[in-house]
Amino acid sequence: MPTFRYESLAAGGAGTVEAADRASAVRELLRRGVTPSEVVPLTGPTRSEPGAPATGSSFTFTPSVMSRAEMATFIRELATAVQAGLPLVQGLRTIASQLHRPRQKAMLTSIIDQVEHGRSLGDAAETWGRPFTDLTVNLIRSGEVSGRLPEVLLQAADLLDRDVKMRRSLLAALLYPLILLALISAAIVVIVTVIVPQVLKSIEGVATLPLPTRIVQGFAAFLGAWGWAVVLGIVVVIFLLKRTLARPGPRLWVDTQLLRVPILGRLLRDVAVARFTRTLGTLTAAGIPVLAALRTTRGTLGNKAMERVIDDVAEQIAAGRTIAEPLQKSGYFPPMLVQIVSMGERSGRLDQMLSQAAGAFEDRTETSLKLFTTALPPLLVALMAGIVGFIVLAILLPMLEMQDAVGKF
Repeated sequence: MPTFRYESLAAGGAGTVEAADRASAVRELLRRGVTPSEVVPLTGPTRSEPGAPATGSSFTFTPSVMSRAEMATFIRELATAVQAGLPLVQGLRTIASQLHRPRQKAMLTSIIDQVEHGRSLGDAAETWGRPFTDLTVNLIRSGEVSGRLPEVLLQAADLLDRDVKMRRSLLAALLYPLILLALISAAIVVIVTVIVPQVLKSIEGVATLPLPTRIVQGFAAFLGAWGWAVVLGIVVVIFLLKRTLARPGPRLWVDTQLLRVPILGRLLRDVAVARFTRTLGTLTAAGIPVLAALRTTRGTLGNKAMERVIDDVAEQIAAGRTIAEPLQKSGYFPPMLVQIVSMGERSGRLDQMLSQAAGAFEDRTETSLKLFTTALPPLLVALMAGIVGFIVLAILLPMLEMQDAVGKF
């Protein structure tokens, strides 16, 4: 009979168990009162066997193979298949037969092969990296060890769907201001490089040009002669900025400053809080320990300053303290969430209270998005009006001076 090695959710809990298959091993451990976090066959497949991708393989799974929306659909279909009574492998084969992209078929074929050789679905998914994030893999593992795989898969699909919806809302909110900014920039460049030189040509050398006119004239001449250098400089700055922000220190400083920007800072906080609440509630409801759930949730916030708060929370939990206190001290999380977490910890219903509160914070995010999209376009228009007004002033001032000089004669 095959032997399986297991690790328990309890600290230091590990051992072996004999069973006909992995599912039987999990049932046997649960019967003994052991809640395993991992169950793997001691004689299972290795990296060189067909059940796992070989190290150094020429095929590398990239993020473009399956989008977040496609991943949500895949997980939901798998949950439906398993819930309907289909064996896991048969459900995976059914979904694989409906795929049209070769790389997606290759991914599912590899996962099916690994599961047939005794690996868990969570372990097989983890070998592919993205789009199977730590969040998705942990939920799948939790569903497998708890025997509630269909239910937990549906929770994972709902979480991914909500994340896709929020990302699309953010993109839609930023699209109009970005288009407006691009049009404003193009209009200013055309005015300065084409219209202004033609207008100023008629008065150049006739009168001493005022300072605003000389500024606009110098800027137009610079763009005309060095426009290519400006474009190249912008590309270089963007490249250097991306490399700088990839380092923890500069990224932490920038994210901290962004949270202090009016309107934008509130939007970033609300998005992070909504993700934190929904994700932590889903993970704890799936049976994942709070400490592991916090470490997984950390990667969904999208802001290094708030991620550092979650690191502090994890340290407090490891030391036997509560979640609510470091959340409150940070000043980034709203008092309502702090109270909900505190009540959930005291009552032992943290997962339920977080799931109930998640909807309210997602509504708050929608409100912040509307505020941001309402406030930003007028600010951009006011900025354009100021720049165009300065250009018009630069054109009119020498004309008015010439008119005054003619009137004196």
